[in-house]
Amino acid sequence: MAKTGKRVRAAREGIDRTKLYGLDEALGLIKDRATAKFDETIEIAMNLGVDPRHADQMVRGVCNLPNGSGRTVRVAVFARGAKADEARAAGADIVGAEDLLETVQGGTIDFDRCIATPDMMPLVGRLGKVLGPRGLMPNPKVGTVTMDVKKAVTDAKGGAVEFRVEKAGIIHAGVGKASFDAQKLAENIRAFADAVQRARPSGAKGTFVQKVALSSTMGPGVHIDPASLAAANG
Repeated sequence: MAKTGKRVRAAREGIDRTKLYGLDEALGLIKDRATAKFDETIEIAMNLGVDPRHADQMVRGVCNLPNGSGRTVRVAVFARGAKADEARAAGADIVGAEDLLETVQGGTIDFDRCIATPDMMPLVGRLGKVLGPRGLMPNPKVGTVTMDVKKAVTDAKGGAVEFRVEKAGIIHAGVGKASFDAQKLAENIRAFADAVQRARPSGAKGTFVQKVALSSTMGPGVHIDPASLAAANG
């Protein structure tokens, strides 16, 4: 059986793993324990009462975090002409068409978010097997297939977080950095939880949000009372 290191044991002290904490108390515990030498990401995990194998129980969407994600997001845009110029002006890191297709097909994927204008989708569709497994395939449901390239790039750079439920019915996302003050983290988390609630599919029955946990990159998980999020959302 693997031994637990001193740092991990110290981080777990004072956390009751059987207790459901209110959001504000949980954030205090997590921030106090985010002691790594880098600015740790604050991560949320939500267990949902859905079976994603059924099409009417798939949960996906996008949330614009009010205080940003704290991370630098590299954005690639498939576009031509004026829309390509618009993407560059908005701050896109990579803009192209056939040339970008060849770069990606060659194994170079130097971006975190991929946006495309609708007319480019026949081209981008050829990259489905490459971009799909990485969660990078543009999709109109999350605003990454759009003619409003400026807004899509600005949102991606400003803290838009895409989410998609995994096979086990869990959604994971980064909702800020440990250096953020607790109020800004709370606002981001509540905005994210609200976005997930609004994405509730027609096939979901019973309790939708079953469990919620927060952690920092290197820290222990803290279980959250889902009601503390719902109450804040009004």
